[in-house]
Amino acid sequence: MALFSQRKGIRPLQKNLQRDFLDQETRNGLWSVIVRTVLDNWSGPNMFNDRPTGDNAYIVENLYGAIWFRVLKRPLDSMPSFDPAMRNSTYQTIREVILNGQWFDSLDLVEFIAQNIPENWKANTINLCNSVFEGENAAYRFINSELTEITDAAEIESIAEALDSPKTTINTHFANALSLLSDRKSPDYRNSIKESISAVESLCKVISGKQNGTLGECLKVIQNSHPMHKAFQAALNSLYGYTSDEGGIRHALTEDSSPPTYADAKFMLVSCTAFVNYLLTIAAEENISLNS
Repeated sequence: MALFSQRKGIRPLQKNLQRDFLDQETRNGLWSVIVRTVLDNWSGPNMFNDRPTGDNAYIVENLYGAIWFRVLKRPLDSMPSFDPAMRNSTYQTIREVILNGQWFDSLDLVEFIAQNIPENWKANTINLCNSVFEGENAAYRFINSELTEITDAAEIESIAEALDSPKTTINTHFANALSLLSDRKSPDYRNSIKESISAVESLCKVISGKQNGTLGECLKVIQNSHPMHKAFQAALNSLYGYTSDEGGIRHALTEDSSPPTYADAKFMLVSCTAFVNYLLTIAAEENISLNS
């Protein structure tokens, strides 16, 4: 429901899309999620023990040690206490980065936390962070534990489903594609596209039984046994053709090559995950083993 100020037109109903920056409201929301789902699991020393008590406290202490060393890149012997009540504690340092640091440093830290907490904490943390991103119209979402600039719910669902396929090679290719696409410092769109199409190729080889065949050859075999609409098959062949003759995806770059863009790599990732999910459904219906 719109707030009074929004109904009166004083504030906009929806913010402009946040890309390459995070406003204070978004940062506040992310910090609140991290505090409630992760950091509040720490409990300090008591009169009977001069060390934090409970398994959860040690999990949080190990996490902030990893943050200090691996994210903040600071020497371990300079790490202060985690105690939130202390002015210069690690807790306060983490808070400062998320609330006031560079937008990409804030996202790096939130992502690192989500990737390095116990599984039984992870889902709630990720879901609540995604709610913040969506509510504040930020151009980022978690897919599994990876922050990416993909916001469409159907696209996210397609990618997440493919990442959870029963075939390890497919999961690995798509995980690599997503990581290369989502790298906020040095994205690699060309190799992201290559990984996406390689996932399709890997599955097509299994379903067609042609382990040494090209994607085009495998698609023909699959089409013969599981007829697809001609337009659908043509679109898939066109995608494969794109990887073979544009931007050095399958071979060396040339002077005339057009380097792929974020939009190209995102389109390929979403399209390939959708096709893999389609093929996995065929394999399940036909009891085709994916172990080969």
